[in-house]
Amino acid sequence: MTFEYQIRVTPQVAANEQNLKSWLADEHGFDVRTCTAVRILKRSIDARQRNIFVNLKVRVYLNELPTDDEYVHTEYGDVSDAAPVIVVGAGPGGLFAALRLIELGLRPIVLERGKNVHDRKRDLAEITRTQQVDPESNYCFGEGGAGAYSDGKLYTRSKKRGNTDKILNVFCQHGASTAILSDAHPHIGTDRLPRVIENMRNTILRCGGEVHFQTRMTGLIVEGNKVVGCIADKEYIGPVILATGHSARDVYEYLAKAKVEIEAKGIAVGVRLEHPSQLIDQIQYHSRQGRGRFLPAAEYSFVTQVDGRGVYSFCMCPGGFVIPAATDREQVVVNGMSPANRGTAWSNSGMVVEVRPDDLEGGDDVLKVMRFQQQLERLCWQQANMKQTAPAQRMADFVNGRLSYDLPRSSYAPGLLSSPLHFWLPPMISHRLQQGFKTFGRQAHGFLTNEAVLIAVETRTSSPVRIVRDAATLQHVRLEGLFPCGEGAGYAGGIVSAAVDGERCAEMCAKYLGR
Repeated sequence: MTFEYQIRVTPQVAANEQNLKSWLADEHGFDVRTCTAVRILKRSIDARQRNIFVNLKVRVYLNELPTDDEYVHTEYGDVSDAAPVIVVGAGPGGLFAALRLIELGLRPIVLERGKNVHDRKRDLAEITRTQQVDPESNYCFGEGGAGAYSDGKLYTRSKKRGNTDKILNVFCQHGASTAILSDAHPHIGTDRLPRVIENMRNTILRCGGEVHFQTRMTGLIVEGNKVVGCIADKEYIGPVILATGHSARDVYEYLAKAKVEIEAKGIAVGVRLEHPSQLIDQIQYHSRQGRGRFLPAAEYSFVTQVDGRGVYSFCMCPGGFVIPAATDREQVVVNGMSPANRGTAWSNSGMVVEVRPDDLEGGDDVLKVMRFQQQLERLCWQQANMKQTAPAQRMADFVNGRLSYDLPRSSYAPGLLSSPLHFWLPPMISHRLQQGFKTFGRQAHGFLTNEAVLIAVETRTSSPVRIVRDAATLQHVRLEGLFPCGEGAGYAGGIVSAAVDGERCAEMCAKYLGR
């Protein structure tokens, strides 16, 4: 027999299956010896009050064992002889587009400008060792895209656009922990996600698809108003799913020059804010002991309005690292990531300010938001003495307009350099961040502190451009056979939403080909 219950228990009870079995037996009056298994279907932490509880939906098995898998399998057949579709980019949008194409009986040919996820790690280590960035292999470019080294966070609010449960199940099928199916804020972990990505690539290859690394698209092949392929190291013929990610600025330059309809899109810009993880645990769990033995590293989420623009936390990484995310040599850009156990001594998040196209000079230039990103990243590099060391300032000093004469220990491996961010960041960013931090400090006592450090600059929150497409067919508004996809096209914001968009583009491409 099986039963399902919605329960609310202490973190200690939720910590392991045996504790849960005993609690459920006492609560529901069955013999604990008959309980053969407990499967957690949903899990969330309620930390709103001083006493912390874990909300669970569980399935209890009495006198029988689970006979079904914990995740739903997707069948991928042989498409070796099928019609080809070109997928440009091997981030989440491109990988899930390729997998969905295989389901639909089409052969994906994936072109990725960077290296495979294993070789890519060596280039990431070189950034810290040499202070130099490889423009084709870095934290944004390479197999897995920017999401491969940003914690593997899988939480999304974009659930109306497609089947997010399917995305999570595909991740499980390729090696992710089944905990992502139950957690309210699922994540895979930067240390585990590369293996999952490699398994996805192996599925594509096993089914007859192709994956080409260090193969950068330089142009589209257009006949009339139809895209029939693209140019990289050679010509690749087929409809094109363009999933290049939010940092492929050469692609945006090419599209603008080729008069392919694109438009400027709003982004968010700011800093990485890093606290000691123990301090965030103490604040969020209302306890001087912090998380204790049974709770994970605490998360937070803040949002407010200052002078008509949103100021908010972004991509929060509890127990994580701040990383150098530049894609060229004369830039400093930062991002965050966490290992699966979220066990480091620091917690960080992007703290960013909404920037709209009409906030910037440049008139009708469709690339003006991108130009703003570039200017700010180069300015940050100049402030950092033209290295990957990042300009930084203690949080309270920033709010009060004071120079930080020393800086706290940080997870940022290339190193920090004390800098008056309040002085050289654009006033529309620095002023709003200062006011936002004051608000957040009132909402969470102890959050606004000089134990925390601001690390500049966070600019890659989303694409600065939208490649205009038809809402019904997902094709470009003028060019048949071109399917702008995912975060780089301006239609997603994170791993899961990009993956969902990749699947949708694959489905529309199959329809376009009469499948």
